[in-house]
Amino acid sequence: MTGSLTGSITLLLALATIISLAIWLYMLAFRGGYWRSDQILPDQAAPFDGEWPPVIVLVPARNEADVIAQTMTNLLTQDYEGLFAVVLIDDGSDDQTAQIAQEAAARIGQSQRLTVIQADPLPSGWSGKLWALENGLAQTKDYADEARYVWLSDADIHHKSNVLRRLVAKAETEQRDAVSLMALLSCRGFWERLLIPPFIYYFQMLYPFSQVNDPNHAMAAAAGGCVLIRKDRLVDTGGFAPIKDALIDDCALGRQLKTSPGGRPGGVWLGLSRDAVSARPYRRLADIWAMVSRSAYSQLKHSPWALAGTLLGMVVTYMIPPAAVVLGPALGMPVLGFIGLAAWAVMAITLMPTLRFYRQPWWLAPLLPLSALFYTAMTFDSAVQYWRGRGGYWKGRIQDAQGRGKP
Repeated sequence: MTGSLTGSITLLLALATIISLAIWLYMLAFRGGYWRSDQILPDQAAPFDGEWPPVIVLVPARNEADVIAQTMTNLLTQDYEGLFAVVLIDDGSDDQTAQIAQEAAARIGQSQRLTVIQADPLPSGWSGKLWALENGLAQTKDYADEARYVWLSDADIHHKSNVLRRLVAKAETEQRDAVSLMALLSCRGFWERLLIPPFIYYFQMLYPFSQVNDPNHAMAAAAGGCVLIRKDRLVDTGGFAPIKDALIDDCALGRQLKTSPGGRPGGVWLGLSRDAVSARPYRRLADIWAMVSRSAYSQLKHSPWALAGTLLGMVVTYMIPPAAVVLGPALGMPVLGFIGLAAWAVMAITLMPTLRFYRQPWWLAPLLPLSALFYTAMTFDSAVQYWRGRGGYWKGRIQDAQGRGKP
């Protein structure tokens, strides 16, 4: 009986290990080169001979008093030759977000460039951020009709002074409807070093940037912290109403812009940059856990079957290889250990470019299975929170499951 059980375990482990290696070889060769992390906004604006078009900047903010002053300073002092104005949409803050933003603008002599508006009370069926953006888009129409682009920037993203110039130049020279940057996340403490580069890596795996940036490919996405959008394209596709309940709003917006008819030939572009930096630290495991569990189950469309498949896939893809390395020789199958080691090596190699981009040491690459274990647990917890009616909890709001849109 014991021998039969051991044989069954060995067979299952062998099958799972071979599948894992096949998955990693496929990822390496056929997933749009996602792992290269080579879709990067150039450091300098592309040569552009035309007149710099007007831009309206929309910044949704809810209780951002700790970061909003620097955010406003960076936005209001952009080195941009065209006209631009910044609109802060205060989304029901109960701190001094709006006042601090206005004081920051006054200190640098840019009060005339900043407008602060209050978002209307959040209606049922809307996520808070998208409702704030919809308010901003509607309330600025009277004086921003001439704007060619809308720049969506999160309240906790700090931009280098030439970011707007580079975004517009790319959109204009490549005829893009949208240009979006994945903000550089904080990566200093132990948990950030272990989990943040894999977070960016997984995003690139789900939405290979080279495929997103190919106007002839169906893959579509964006990064919500920094998105420059052709204003007429945004309005023609319905603004933010078509995706009003999306928690993963950036990717939903990217799909809306890329797949709706009538877009410019360049489609959308998504890339990396070290010059759009998140001011939000994730020093504790709990901070990263909350960020992921808030929307992971929404990504799976609240399907228990998709959840089960994802959990199984994470185990087979990331955790079986190190298990095979340890258990293969112990089960009398050293070749199984070599297959597991090969899968583990490919896995680590594919993480290296992301680690280099984040300027992190190479030895974090073999720890990807450990990172995956945490993300697997976060995904399951996301489903648990949804089932408990606490899905999408963020700054006092439950925005998923039964409580979507409620304070």
